[in-house]
Amino acid sequence: MDAQGPYDVVILGAGPAGLVLGNLLHRAGVDCLILERETRDRVVTRARAGFLAPNAVRILDRHGLAGGLHRAGREHSRCEFRTDDGRFTLDYATLGRGEPHTVYPQQELVTDLLTAYETAGGRVRFSTGALGVTGADSTRPQVTARGPDGALEHWWPRYVAGCDGRHGAARRALPTGVRRQHRDHGVTWLAVLAEAPPSLDAVGYAIGERGFAGHMARSPRITRYYLQCERGTAAGDWTADRIWAELSVRLRADRYGPLHEGPIIERAVLDLESDVLEPLRHGSLLLAGDAASLISPCAAKGANLAVLQAELLAEALIDDLRHGRPGPLAAYSERALAHVWRAQEFTHWMVHLLHGTSPFDNALRRSRLASLRTSRGAQDWFAENYVGV
Repeated sequence: MDAQGPYDVVILGAGPAGLVLGNLLHRAGVDCLILERETRDRVVTRARAGFLAPNAVRILDRHGLAGGLHRAGREHSRCEFRTDDGRFTLDYATLGRGEPHTVYPQQELVTDLLTAYETAGGRVRFSTGALGVTGADSTRPQVTARGPDGALEHWWPRYVAGCDGRHGAARRALPTGVRRQHRDHGVTWLAVLAEAPPSLDAVGYAIGERGFAGHMARSPRITRYYLQCERGTAAGDWTADRIWAELSVRLRADRYGPLHEGPIIERAVLDLESDVLEPLRHGSLLLAGDAASLISPCAAKGANLAVLQAELLAEALIDDLRHGRPGPLAAYSERALAHVWRAQEFTHWMVHLLHGTSPFDNALRRSRLASLRTSRGAQDWFAENYVGV
């Protein structure tokens, strides 16, 4: 049975990081197993981010994993800022390095990655929640999990790849003394998914005294909206009527046209936080995705970092396990963290661009927006960082 398999790598988590990693390892002949605490149905239907950066698309292309996004994804290259001073649009694909995003709902990408992995013979166990990782300082760490029938199961791989998020077993297994850099941005969003066509032909950022509102298309019939709200708000506190009324005010529908309304099919409250763990390797335990670094959704970097880290980690594990070259694995943490901190820096800048907590902050925000509106240099810098990782 699986619990007795002599796996080279056990991967915790079947999100973008875990599935990209699993695909690349399996194709290279590395014996691996993915453990996922959720059901298969939950994994392929949970809505998450949908903006893929050009580099993430190139990585998926490089490994033959981009067929679905090329068939159904849509290029997106515009963002619109709406403020009390008016509105302006940046066509960021004509600025900086001149590259667009690809809009492709994350659940569709996850479905593609899972199909590719299983079709090639890759093994994954759903409804199997990892409870702990022990012996990370040894050459055969132990992964303990609870299977679908409630029984405890154990694995002793050569490496454990923690791709199971900020609350997963990988983070809980970290030794004392791990450096965690954490930032609570003091901002809370109500995130809603609406069964309604997009109301703008761009990503919309509305900024004003009532708080931030965001508009992000997911598909021709599904749109993601964000509303800044009070800390401690519960998802059910806002009725659909209140959500649409507030979105209309903050997005200034009276000036720029009404919103396309529809049923609210999902609500969630997000406290904007960022944190980074250093290092990302602890003996035989390695971290990627949200387990390695949590990032605010302001700049849509999370899934893109996950794909990039998965490729770096896969290449390093393949070098170690298949070719006896440990050097890249020793360098994995430093290489991945360089990308993480660049993404964190721009995301931190975006948090302060979209939210103000004092008159001083609001004045700085107006100055930044004026630069984006009028300065080609500022626009090029924004475009390069907006689509980059």
